[in-house]
Amino acid sequence: MSSWLHRLAIANGIAPRPFAGVLGLGDGMGSSRLDHSLTHGVATLLQQQADIATEALSAMTMTGPALTPLLLPLRENVRPNRSTWTQYCPQCLAGDQAPYFRRHWRLATRISCFVHGRGLRDRCPACRSGIASFDQTDLMPQHFCARCAFALRTASKVFVKTSARRLERSIDDICKVGMAKGSMTIGDLTSRLLGAPVIAGVSLGKTLTNLSTSSRIRCFEWLADKPVGWLTADEDDAVARRRRLVLAAGGHDRLIAHFSDFMDTHQGSPRSVRSPPTGADLAALLAAYSRATDDAIQTKRHRVLAVPRG
Repeated sequence: MSSWLHRLAIANGIAPRPFAGVLGLGDGMGSSRLDHSLTHGVATLLQQQADIATEALSAMTMTGPALTPLLLPLRENVRPNRSTWTQYCPQCLAGDQAPYFRRHWRLATRISCFVHGRGLRDRCPACRSGIASFDQTDLMPQHFCARCAFALRTASKVFVKTSARRLERSIDDICKVGMAKGSMTIGDLTSRLLGAPVIAGVSLGKTLTNLSTSSRIRCFEWLADKPVGWLTADEDDAVARRRRLVLAAGGHDRLIAHFSDFMDTHQGSPRSVRSPPTGADLAALLAAYSRATDDAIQTKRHRVLAVPRG
């Protein structure tokens, strides 16, 4: 929402900070608070003046309660090694016709760009200040630092170990499954993710949302080398097994590929003949994969037991 409001302000010839006053918010940070909750007054104003549907406005906010605890906090003063409210991928900003900040960059569980495979940043590499495009007092696109005007899309690439990116993608898919199924365990899952720094031994007494992006990258790299029991354990055996499958495969897409390979091998169905499922339910695929592999294991054991001894 705040990213869209920034572009709306520039399009109307008003700098982002004073534009917050136009919306009746009083200060620059007010527009960023709308990422969490869109007030009725602002929603009505935008609907009337910008002709934006309620559904479109809601889609720009982070109002879903399930993952709210994992959102990076909004801070005016950013100290070293502390998290800031948003992150960015320089390559994404460089490829945008009109640079904008993505919703998923707000999550503390995101440390890299799934498109470009590089680490995210949460600071200006020139002045080390947090990203505060909502605080710009000049008519500048949001990919320029509000403090020193450095072009954020020219920032150097950040390397993240492959194992850490696999873990990150798996966690993202596990969260999606929990949300799609309306799982009662999603609260326990977010609690475990918030406590990841303690598991990794990165920082005692701090949650994942309190760490800078560089610290969270280090946290995920160390977690990737540890047993996954801290994340997979659950009272529901089916939930625990689904999480283990996703983690072992390295994410939803890899799991579907493994499942397709399995079906090719055991059912003799050439992949070229099959068309990929549209709108596939990850939880259903996981369950099918579990059943298929279990059947194969049982069949193999039966054959071994049936071989007569000489």
